[in-house]
Amino acid sequence: MGELPLSLAVNGREYEFNDRLVSYSSIRDTDNGVVPSALGSVAVVGLGYVGLPTVVEFHAKGIDVIGVDTSPERLRTILDGEVELAEPDRNALRHGIATGGIRLTSDSGSLGETEAVVVCVPTPVREDGTPDLVALRAACTDVAEHARPGQTVILTSTTYVGTTRELLVEPLRRRGLSPGQDVHVAFSAERIDPGNPDHRQQDTPRVVGGVTGRCSILAAEVINQVTGSVFLVSSPEAAELTKLYENIFRAVTLALANEFAEVCRELELDPIEVTLAAGTKPYGFLGGFPGPGVGGHCIPCDPYYLLWQLRGQGRSAPLLEQVMRVIRDRPQQVVTRAAELLKETEVGVERARVLVVGVSYKAGVADLRESPALPILAGLADLGAEIGYYDPLVPRVRLPDGIELTSRESPAAGEWDLVLVHTPHPEFDYRWVGRFPLVLDATYRFEHAPHRRLV
Repeated sequence: MGELPLSLAVNGREYEFNDRLVSYSSIRDTDNGVVPSALGSVAVVGLGYVGLPTVVEFHAKGIDVIGVDTSPERLRTILDGEVELAEPDRNALRHGIATGGIRLTSDSGSLGETEAVVVCVPTPVREDGTPDLVALRAACTDVAEHARPGQTVILTSTTYVGTTRELLVEPLRRRGLSPGQDVHVAFSAERIDPGNPDHRQQDTPRVVGGVTGRCSILAAEVINQVTGSVFLVSSPEAAELTKLYENIFRAVTLALANEFAEVCRELELDPIEVTLAAGTKPYGFLGGFPGPGVGGHCIPCDPYYLLWQLRGQGRSAPLLEQVMRVIRDRPQQVVTRAAELLKETEVGVERARVLVVGVSYKAGVADLRESPALPILAGLADLGAEIGYYDPLVPRVRLPDGIELTSRESPAAGEWDLVLVHTPHPEFDYRWVGRFPLVLDATYRFEHAPHRRLV
C-alpha cells in the first residue's frame, strides 16, 4: 500500500505497524469487483467551516452537490461570497453556484435526491462541559427520514462513541432500511485545519469505519473524492474514538506545553528554544508550543464528549479530567500574569489601559469559538482595567458578561499601559507593538518587541 509516515512515538519503529492499516487505495488497486462506480451526486448537511470546503472539493471532482443548511442567514452569507475560504475556493464556489453544479437549500427533502449524504454539523459543548447535541440530532433525524435505498450516508461530525449507530443506523432500521443492504452507513471524522495552507483537505488522510465491510468501501469511495488517502477501520465506533483520541492527545500536549512554559520562566529559560531542541530527537518526542490558551471547535470541546460518555457509564478518566481543568484555567493564568506585570508599574491593574492584540482563537482565521481572548478580556475588565482590542479580522466581540467591544482602528495611537499579544495574524504589520514599554507575549514567539515579557 506504499509508505505511510505514522506520527507515533514507539521507540522509532513506527514502520513496523504500517501493515496494521488497511488502505482503500490497496483495495481499489486490486479491484475484485468491490469498488463502486463513479459518484455522481452528493448532499452535504451543514455548511460551516467543514461543510463548505467539502462542498467545494466535491464540486472540483465534477460531482453535483446539494449544500443543505437550516440557517437562512448562513445561506445568504454564502451566496454573498462572505465566507471563510481561500480566494481560489471562493472563486470555485461562485462558479459552482452560477453554473448549477452547487445548489444551496434549507430544504431537507432534497437529501433523497443524491447518491451520498455527508453530515458536517457542529458538535459544541455547553458551559458545564456536557455535549450540545441539538444540531447533530436534528441533522441525523432529517437524513434518516429522507434516506432512500442505495444511498451512502457518512457522519463526519466529532462525537461520542456509538453515535453513528444510535442516531443513524437505528432510525434507518425503524424505517425498514437495513444498513449494509438497503443503505450504507459509516463514520469518517473531518480533518480540516482552518487557516493553515500547509494542511489541505485533499492532502490529509482520512479514516473510515463502516457498519459493514461494504459500507466501509462505499463510504471510502465517497471520502476518496476529497482526499487522496483513506484508511479503513473495523467499525464506526473505532473511527469515532480515533477522532476523539487525536484531539485528546493534542489537548494533553498543549496543557503540558503551557505548564512547561511556566517552569521555563521560573528557571529563566526560553520554552520555544527548549521545545525545538527536544524536537531534534527523531523518536519518542511529540511536542507542542505554549500559548494563551486553547480555542476552536475541537480541542476545548471534543474531550468532553468522551468524559460525558464515561460518566454515564459510571467510569472516569482522571488524567483527561485534569488536562481539561488545566485548559479551562489557562486564560485566568494569563490574566494573573498581566496583573503581576502591571503591579510592578506605578499604574496598577485597577487603572490600567490594556490592549489585546488579536482575539480569534487561531492566526489567520476570524473564528471566536472558545477563544481564550474572550475570558482574558473579561478577566482584565473584572480587575478594573480599561480594555480594548485590535483584530483586523474580527470587527466586533461580545464578552460572556455582555460587554461589547469594537476593534480599534488605530491601536498604535493609543496610550496603553500594557499590550497583550494574543493572536497576531499573518500579513499584518505589528511592529508598532514594540513602541510600548510593557508587552506581554502570550504567544511566546512575537518578534517585534525584544523587551517583551512572557506569560
